Amino acid sequence: MSSAGTETMTAMGTSSNEWALDLSKVTKRFGATVALDNASFRVRRGAVHALLGENGAGKSTTVKLLSGLMQPDAGSISIMGRNVSMRGPKDAHRAGVQTAFQEMTLVRDLTVAQNLLMAYEPTGWFGRIRQRESQKQAAQWLEQLELGDIRPGAYIRDLALPVRQKIEIAKALVRQPEVLLLDEPTSALSGRDVAWLSRRIEELKARGVTFVFITHRMQEVREFCDSLTVYRNGHDVGAFDTHSISDDEVIRLVIGRSMDAKYPPKVATPSTLQTPAMEARGIKVDGVVTDFDLTLKPGEVHGIAALQGMGQREIFEALFGAEFIDAGQILIDGKRVTLTSTADSLKSGVSTSFLPEDRKTEGLFLRLPGGENVSLPVIKRFSRFGLIDRKREQAAIKQALAQMEVNPRAVYKPCLSFSGGNQQKIAMAKWLLTQSRVWLMFDPTRGVDVGTKHQIFVLMRAFAAAGGSVLFYSTDVPELVNVCDRVSVVYRGRNVAELAGEALTEENVMRKMLSS
Repeated sequence: MSSAGTETMTAMGTSSNEWALDLSKVTKRFGATVALDNASFRVRRGAVHALLGENGAGKSTTVKLLSGLMQPDAGSISIMGRNVSMRGPKDAHRAGVQTAFQEMTLVRDLTVAQNLLMAYEPTGWFGRIRQRESQKQAAQWLEQLELGDIRPGAYIRDLALPVRQKIEIAKALVRQPEVLLLDEPTSALSGRDVAWLSRRIEELKARGVTFVFITHRMQEVREFCDSLTVYRNGHDVGAFDTHSISDDEVIRLVIGRSMDAKYPPKVATPSTLQTPAMEARGIKVDGVVTDFDLTLKPGEVHGIAALQGMGQREIFEALFGAEFIDAGQILIDGKRVTLTSTADSLKSGVSTSFLPEDRKTEGLFLRLPGGENVSLPVIKRFSRFGLIDRKREQAAIKQALAQMEVNPRAVYKPCLSFSGGNQQKIAMAKWLLTQSRVWLMFDPTRGVDVGTKHQIFVLMRAFAAAGGSVLFYSTDVPELVNVCDRVSVVYRGRNVAELAGEALTEENVMRKMLSS
């Protein structure tokens, strides 16, 4: 552990037998890449401990080591005072460790009950699963965990992302862990869902359960965590009691430098005399979007604020051609357009890009190299007579990846070999290459570190300053208030309020969201 971290933890007066987790001088390599380099990480018994760092700093590798999904190349791991060598998840389970992953482990084509009790289902003769008993047990657990509105027989594929995230967490809770690893547990959750998680943490903490809480949101660190460790480039660079370090100090440790401002400055609000870049008039979609209106101007970042399930996702998909509209009109540069597919949105006359919330299933082909993902939407631009000009394609890909500060290896390495935040940057590089005039960005900062968030915000503002238009939805209201020129509040598929200038405050946005 770093000297700063050693001093802080020693000051706590914690003896060696009080550590629930103790990773000592752990190294993990993947070929030429060193994910963890002599890193140390300790958590007291019964504590909620935050593990912080940029995407690719080694946090997810640490979680996988503690989950038994991989083994260290060097160093030791101790759980509850016992040195362990875990060769698989079952070894971790036997040691009392359970994990709720950000990139979820749920099986989409199985039911909630089957996922919740997987490998722990009640069985009868010859190991046959007792389906009725499984359904009953799952229902009892869901009720106990305040998830009684979720049907045990519902298929995971039919559930919204926030609900799937709660099922992922519930699956770990059902197994009654001594140590619970929460990998970005709130990245897909609304404010109400975060309150649900808070109650679960308080209940388990009262029973002496130890938590490792990975997050990029300092507000959650302050709310949930007793202590924290910061990783940078595979090293531990400090461990502290939460109350003993400021947000600015944490950010400096995370990114290796101070950050002048969390949010870039806004440009002047565009003139109302300009022809709107995109308009929606009376849009209706599948009974969810009931009567939505929007005017998106050139040169602005326009925010969408909404509670979970208010039609915001369907709005974005309709504006990109991924969802058919039942009624209403979509206009680009004042001219009505018909979007029958996503391909229509990429045409020169529309030129719209969409960054979805679930990058793994909707934004990227994970098994393809990052370079192929980046050029795929506009591959025709680099082809002539059926042949692709690889030299010109590669130059354009490298430029887009460099702009997003993605490691050049992404040109030829599969997307699945990169951290979630770097995958998001690859997805954004793809839309940089399309040279679109409208960006539809649906919760783009979900699960990314503070440095990458700032980078995304800077790109959005620069795109707007150059005359582009951004429609931006975020579950984080402060992001909307500090990045956007205007914010539309959506309730049950309708635009019920629009806030700008001095009226655009967190309090006003929340009031409109909750009182509509």
